[in-house]
Amino acid sequence: MKIFDLKVRVRYAETDQMGVVYHGNYAQYFEMGRVEWLRNLGVSYKWMEDNGVMLPVVTLNMNYKRPAKYDDLLTIKTIFKSQTSVKIEFDYEIYNEAGELLTTGYSMLVFVDIKTGRPVLPPKYVSEKLENL
Repeated sequence: MKIFDLKVRVRYAETDQMGVVYHGNYAQYFEMGRVEWLRNLGVSYKWMEDNGVMLPVVTLNMNYKRPAKYDDLLTIKTIFKSQTSVKIEFDYEIYNEAGELLTTGYSMLVFVDIKTGRPVLPPKYVSEKLENL
């Protein structure tokens, strides 16, 4: 299982009037973790899109345990779960500086041909990288 940690500081604009991270921003945190997980693997979303493949999210689940707050330094832990055929799955954990688990999540994405909008196998370069995990 491949894990990648990304540090992110909560910005004021990501919070509500109570100084708590607005719940919708967690999807962006997960995306940031996933994009950097792929980049760390040697793959970029831009490269895939330039080569005719996009990777839309088809399932997203989140469980909020504790609030993240303005100026917290978060660790977004992105965990590669599996890749089968046209799908790739990730789990996520977000921690604060005290090491407290704040949020967990799961996403499933599908490799899709940009021109047809239909699911496709991942590019060979990507599948080779995933096979080596």
